[in-house]
Amino acid sequence: MNNKGTEGERIAAEYMQSKGFELLASNYTSRFGEIDLIVTDCEYIVFVEVKQRSRTDFGTGLEAVTKSKQRKLRTTAMIWLQKNQAEKQPRFDVIEIGKLSKDVPYKINHIENAF
Repeated sequence: MNNKGTEGERIAAEYMQSKGFELLASNYTSRFGEIDLIVTDCEYIVFVEVKQRSRTDFGTGLEAVTKSKQRKLRTTAMIWLQKNQAEKQPRFDVIEIGKLSKDVPYKINHIENAF
């Protein structure tokens, strides 16, 4: 993973933890794909796709999570759930991290139940 992706995932993990979520896993991989973050609170197991963009000329982070990517994420999440015996409701979120300026280094857009 490149430094930009690592930084975005760190920012997203810190953001979710500040919202009361516990980090269960990061960069969880299966043969079907990768989930950037897996977090939980009292109600949900949340599978988080992190998209960091410095520009939106080619679309937003959410737009980059295509139907094909969603299928891979769902399949990988099912594998994680089977291995971890989780009984909470699963949810798929997208966190977009956008570059603002040197004074404000980034903006977080958290989309719950993104798909």
